[in-house]
Amino acid sequence: MFKRLPGILFRGHQVASRPSKDYPYSALEKQKPLFKALGLDLYGYFNGTLNISIAPLIFEMTAPQFTFPLVEWTDLHPPETFSFSRCNVVYKDIEYPGWVYYPHPETKRNHFQNPSLLEVITKQIPEIKYGDSLEAGIDPREITLRAG
Repeated sequence: MFKRLPGILFRGHQVASRPSKDYPYSALEKQKPLFKALGLDLYGYFNGTLNISIAPLIFEMTAPQFTFPLVEWTDLHPPETFSFSRCNVVYKDIEYPGWVYYPHPETKRNHFQNPSLLEVITKQIPEIKYGDSLEAGIDPREITLRAG
């Protein structure tokens, strides 16, 4: 069911996984209970995201499994819309289940996200580091790919 794409792990904004100067908490820590109440339980996954470059391709969430409009998860900025599509990550021949995490750019003012970067929530992957090659498996019924 998944279409496998070669990718490279990039460093993201690190807002999802840890406190920063702009956010005194991990974003996913605050979002997980809200997503669970809306029907998506992410508690079995690592409390952060992998930013996987699939360049030169870019992606568009066209029919995600979940979309949660205007989630009020912080008082630091207006509500954001999030979509999720089931995926997997293959690293060192081990497959890790996960979700493409897509904060809609039209509601996410504070951080620009490159349309060639898949942001993925998955299980913790031992020894993975920035610059590593991996594969991202996406559902082509939910995510459309095109040349960038």
